[in-house]
Amino acid sequence: MKLTYALTAFGLAAATPLPALAATINAVMYKNPSCSCCETYAAYLEQNGFKVDIKPTNDLSQVSAGLGVPANLEGCHSVVVGGYVVDGFVPVDLIKKMLAEHPAITGIAMAGMPMGSPGMGGQKTESWKIYAFTKDGKAPTVYATE
Repeated sequence: MKLTYALTAFGLAAATPLPALAATINAVMYKNPSCSCCETYAAYLEQNGFKVDIKPTNDLSQVSAGLGVPANLEGCHSVVVGGYVVDGFVPVDLIKKMLAEHPAITGIAMAGMPMGSPGMGGQKTESWKIYAFTKDGKAPTVYATE
């Protein structure tokens, strides 16, 4: 909670709590209709300032390919947010970093369903590589390692 200070009639500072105002980040998630971990990941995003519109599809591979996700990085969901694509269980801090920095990429992806990642249960047992990709056919590059 942010605090603002106002001088009282006696010249003393008094703290007045104000709610922190943060803009909601709108996102659309395309997911396999039978995948419940995607819904857990959507809830994780919503707990971190996103408003997620879930769109189940039986053609996820086709949707992901149309969004520019390389076949080897496709997961069980693709999220469109701020003009970018996020595929897989990418941690929210990396999504927000991408949105703030506006890199010249199509999106970021974390392949597989690693244990301990957002949306998946269990403990983290390995480091995760998050890749940046573009639609120009170039090989994905490592965006971050967590």
